[in-house]
Amino acid sequence: MESKLYNQEGKEVGTVALPGAVFGVPRNNVLLRQVILAMKANARQSSAHTKNRSEVSGGGKKPWRQKGTGRARHGSSRSPLWRS
Repeated sequence: MESKLYNQEGKEVGTVALPGAVFGVPRNNVLLRQVILAMKANARQSSAHTKNRSEVSGGGKKPWRQKGTGRARHGSSRSPLWRS
């Protein structure tokens, strides 16, 4: 399979031989779309983020006193163990 070769000014400077096994097959539009979507998704900057215990609002006060309640000691109500 032959193809024309152009320079930067747009003038034809020759021809180039392309392998028929690669460029002579019919175009697969479904596969082409999948490749384009994958490339666009990989180029996108991901911003998925979950807040840690210092970024969650609230929970500044101790939920109950340290001793004498019979309950487990806790310092904040925003601990990951309290998330339900």
